[in-house]
Amino acid sequence: MARQLEGTVALVTGASSGIGEATAVALAAEGATVAIAARRRDRLELVVERIGNDTDVLVIETDITDEAAARAMVQSTVTEFGRLDTVVNNAGVMLLGPIVDAPVEEWRQMVQLNLLGLLYTTHAALPHLLDAAEREPRRVADLVNVSSVAGRAARQGSGVYNATKFGVGAFSESLRQEVTRRHVRVSLVEPGAVRTELAGHNRPEVLETLRATIGQTEIMRAEDIAESIVFTVTRPRHVAVNEVLIRPTEQER
Repeated sequence: MARQLEGTVALVTGASSGIGEATAVALAAEGATVAIAARRRDRLELVVERIGNDTDVLVIETDITDEAAARAMVQSTVTEFGRLDTVVNNAGVMLLGPIVDAPVEEWRQMVQLNLLGLLYTTHAALPHLLDAAEREPRRVADLVNVSSVAGRAARQGSGVYNATKFGVGAFSESLRQEVTRRHVRVSLVEPGAVRTELAGHNRPEVLETLRATIGQTEIMRAEDIAESIVFTVTRPRHVAVNEVLIRPTEQER
């Protein structure tokens, strides 16, 4: 049975662990040639092993909060593989806690990565996605922005994280309207609680609150989100999945 993404090229940011890693593996399994980008080269090399050494994979050690680095990442992908059909903007950070007396540096990190890094990558990738949408084998291209359930409802203790993810949602919808008639599909994926490293970057007191909130909830695996992303980008050319909200069955909010 033919794999659905044969002949296409995908770039995944934040691919050294979690949703990004799982998505890169899943896209490669569908036949895509994959470029994986993150700051930790050693972890990216482990992802290459998961994908399989017989498959072309481009490892890009980079920090997309630097605009020049984000542009170089996209250009390296196109130079290496000749095209770019799918971009998964997955890189992000979640630093929670009260707004009052918050460490402003945490806010800066979230804005720089969750918003600016995504914007830099998208801006650099768009000409190539528009070009791929006019070419075989699929004559459609995909930009997938990984947001969060936090991009739909603001809650106490996550104000700036909410702000960045609401921003991702607004940007995605505006861009979707701009490029959809040119067959570049813009999709927003909004996961609830997933078992990844994301929460581990928080301060100890915030982690304690998170554990109390999640409690005994059976949360999702990164592969659950990767499956949704693969489903989204393998739809026929005339079908666009614009938004996917995916939560653990037991998660109430």
